[in-house]
Amino acid sequence: MNIKNIQLLIELIEQKNTGTPAELSKKLAVSERMIYKYLDILKSEFNAPIKYNHTLQTYYFTEAGSLDLRWQEGELNTQ
Repeated sequence: MNIKNIQLLIELIEQKNTGTPAELSKKLAVSERMIYKYLDILKSEFNAPIKYNHTLQTYYFTEAGSLDLRWQEGELNTQ
């Protein structure tokens, strides 16, 4: 599993610019099967509300919110 690919997938979903699963697999340079694994991880492990719009041919988040796998600088809690 490639974390950078998952982060890119999240960004594409946020932009509603994934395309079909076949197109998405080309964008991420992985198999369609891996795309479905990534989506399953986001849905099952992170509870991401992801659906596919057949008319627009893109995945999208069905609820407002954010999912980011990048380090965010902040104050260190030493307790």
